[in-house]
Amino acid sequence: MTEIPEHLLKRSRDRRAALGLGGDAGGDAAAATPAASPAATPATTESAAPAAAPSGPVGRKAAGAPAPAPPPKPDPPYVAAAKSRGKIPYWAMAALSLMPVWGFMYVRSLTEAPEVLAGPLGEGEEVYGSCSSCHGADGGGGVGRQMSQGEVLLTFPHIEDQLRFVYFGTADYQLAGIASYGNPDREGGPHLTGSFGNMPKQGGDLTDEEILAVVCHERYTLGGADPTAEEYIEEYENWCAEEAPTFAALEGGTTLAELADEGVVDLDGDPIEIIPIGEEPAEGSPPSE
Repeated sequence: MTEIPEHLLKRSRDRRAALGLGGDAGGDAAAATPAASPAATPATTESAAPAAAPSGPVGRKAAGAPAPAPPPKPDPPYVAAAKSRGKIPYWAMAALSLMPVWGFMYVRSLTEAPEVLAGPLGEGEEVYGSCSSCHGADGGGGVGRQMSQGEVLLTFPHIEDQLRFVYFGTADYQLAGIASYGNPDREGGPHLTGSFGNMPKQGGDLTDEEILAVVCHERYTLGGADPTAEEYIEEYENWCAEEAPTFAALEGGTTLAELADEGVVDLDGDPIEIIPIGEEPAEGSPPSE
């Protein structure tokens, strides 16, 4: 143990007295107590206790600032060109939607309109609708006789004989005792009444001008008669043309039975030779020489 020299203790007391701190025997004794030697103090082998963990909730660590987004890639040239191209205004869309209609109308204006038949041929086409169920829409036949491919012209070389048969029908021919109708010298033999179906009487159901009209349709549209051919040109102009005199006479009130006696003239003013149709069935006529 090392003792503190007396002069050092005295200096300490004087200094305390100068400062007004004073001192007593106990204090001096404590001061005179020799300090423990460091070697006498046992070394502390344990480490300091760790600080207590905070009792409250641990705060979250502030998130760092997001990384800046990379700059956008430039558009390819074709995309940039499309974006810079002028756009169609909305008001033009309605006009564009009508373009198909305009196109259709334009094409129609350039397309030649189908020929509309007038006169006996035009009216006869409509009337024939009630005949097609027996004779076929194209005159090919069926329940009734064939008219296409010239068959009707072989049976009736004269239009008057066909008008008479259509007007009276099969039953009236049979009642009158007429065995055949049309051309008695027809190739393959004459057509006999009742040998092929029953031709209904059209007189009274159709007007006389409607009967002429449907007969013209059967001869020139279905039968194939050529209105410009020498053997048919006169018949066509007098009976089936748009301004045919006989058709005009029937429209004016003349009957089929009266035509031969009416003195109907052609477009040149010459009398038309007409085989009398009469008021009852009659034998057909052979072709003219």
